[in-house]
Amino acid sequence: MFYDLHAHSTASDGTLLASDLIKAAKNADIDVFALTDHDTVAGIELAQAMAKTVQLYFVPGIELSVTWKGKTLHIVGLYIDIQDQLLRQGIEKQLAFRQWRGEEMGRRLAKKGISDIYDKALEYAGTGVLTRTHFAKALVDKGYGNSLPKVFKHFLTLNKPGYVSGQWASLQDVLAWINAAGGLSVLAHPARYHLSKTQLRQLMKEFKGAGGDAIEVISGSQIRKEVPTLAALAKKYDLYASQGSDFHDPQYPWTRLGYLPTLPEQCKPIWQHERFIHCFQ
Repeated sequence: MFYDLHAHSTASDGTLLASDLIKAAKNADIDVFALTDHDTVAGIELAQAMAKTVQLYFVPGIELSVTWKGKTLHIVGLYIDIQDQLLRQGIEKQLAFRQWRGEEMGRRLAKKGISDIYDKALEYAGTGVLTRTHFAKALVDKGYGNSLPKVFKHFLTLNKPGYVSGQWASLQDVLAWINAAGGLSVLAHPARYHLSKTQLRQLMKEFKGAGGDAIEVISGSQIRKEVPTLAALAKKYDLYASQGSDFHDPQYPWTRLGYLPTLPEQCKPIWQHERFIHCFQ
C-alpha cells in the first residue's frame, strides 16, 4: 500500500481542482490519499466523490495553522468529520484572520510602491483560501522576481515588506478541534520550522501532552537527511509517523505525487493507528 497523507487543491493554494488531484493521485499509483487544504474543508466533498469513482481510498483532512512561541506551525488533521461544529467554528476564526492578513499584506506592499497586488493575489486564489503563495505568484507575475522562492525571500518573510506575523490559534485549541472532529493530529513537516534541538524537544513534549498523535517523518517539503532524526523523535515521544508529498503543483518536482520513500523500520506508521484500522473495516 502506498500512502500520501498531505496534499493541497485549489480550495487553498494548490493548482489542481480537488477532483483532478484525486485522478492524479490514482494515476500515480497511490492507494490511500488525503486532501489537507489550509484552514478549509471546501474541497473534501468533491474529492470524496471522485475518489469513489476511481476507487481510491480517501482520507478527509485539513492543515491548520498554529502560533507557537511566536512561530507559525502547521497541524494536519486526518479522518476528520467535516461537519463537526467545534471544528467549523475554528475554521471560521482562521479564515477571518486570513482575510485580514491578506488585506494587510496588500496595504504594506502598496506602501512600498507595489500597487494592486492584493487584487492580483485574489485572482490567483479564485474561490479558494487566500494564502501567501497567491501573493508570491502575483509578485512574480508583476516582475518582482522570477520564482516563488525568490519573492518569498525578498517580500513575504520576516522583516520583509509584505510580511504579517501570524495570529493563529494555539496548539492546544487546534488539537482540541481535531479531536472533537474524531480525527488524528499530525505535526506537519517539523524540520521546516528552523527550530533548535531544545525547541524541537519542547514542541514534541507539548504536542504529545496536548493529545497529538503523529509527526510527518517523511515530507516532500523537508530535506530527506532529516528523516533519521525525525524517526528517532517519533520513537522517543511515542508518536506515530506519517508521510505526505505536501503536493501543491505538478511543476514542483520536490513535492510530486507517488515518489515518497519508505518510512524507517523503527517507526509506527499512522495507518496502524486504531482510527485508520477502524475506517478500513
